[in-house]
Amino acid sequence: MHKLRKEHILFVILGAFFITNALIAEFIGPKIFSLEKILGIETLEIKILGQTLPGMSMSAGVLNWPIVFIMTDIINEYFGKKGVRFLSFLAVAMISYAYLVAWIAQLVPPADFWTVKTLPNGETINLNTAFSVTFSQSMWIIIGSLIAFLIGQFVDVISFHYIRRKTGEKMLWLRATGSTLISQLIDSFVVVYIAFYLGSNWTFGQVLAVSFMNYLYKSGIAVFLTPLLYIVHSIVDKFLGKELAEELIENAVED
Repeated sequence: MHKLRKEHILFVILGAFFITNALIAEFIGPKIFSLEKILGIETLEIKILGQTLPGMSMSAGVLNWPIVFIMTDIINEYFGKKGVRFLSFLAVAMISYAYLVAWIAQLVPPADFWTVKTLPNGETINLNTAFSVTFSQSMWIIIGSLIAFLIGQFVDVISFHYIRRKTGEKMLWLRATGSTLISQLIDSFVVVYIAFYLGSNWTFGQVLAVSFMNYLYKSGIAVFLTPLLYIVHSIVDKFLGKELAEELIENAVED
């Protein structure tokens, strides 16, 4: 049996984290949570671009997307454009497959004994209905999120290496955070535009307002998590060893 090379093990681990977090983010995305309740404050009415938004409400998918951003930058650093593009297409394929399986699971008839569940407080719920509501999403939302994901990833790759060519090997924080800020500006708009402007009856003003709010959150998280990027980078360097790490980084630049 051939011994696995360290760079192959690293690519599999990073790819697993990348795809898993992207997949989870897509599936938990329908839940909307209140940031005000987490902070313990009253619900705010936020006015952006002439639109009034009902508080700081976020998709639960934002819990995982920051991990995807970090994985993208680390993969970019060591495996270059080809590595990110390969995993991005693979992620979209796996997410599409997962949606297909979830759709089929909704179609199969439920067992009678499973359908109704009585909670400890005496309330009864229809588990089949709950399952269908949880795992069903608008086709426009699915299409919008996948297209926005791909566009965002490609813009991130281009921005990352452009900044790197200008700054050299130093300032990892600048090329990582900078590329994320640029890519998420486009991603935040594209997903809302496709899902709710083309797929629903939102006005363009609503699209801009919600996109701007989402971008503020994503950009804030990207800046906040910059130290974590250095921690992950340090762990990877120790795992690979200085010589192999430098070789991979050099090859990624030339990619």
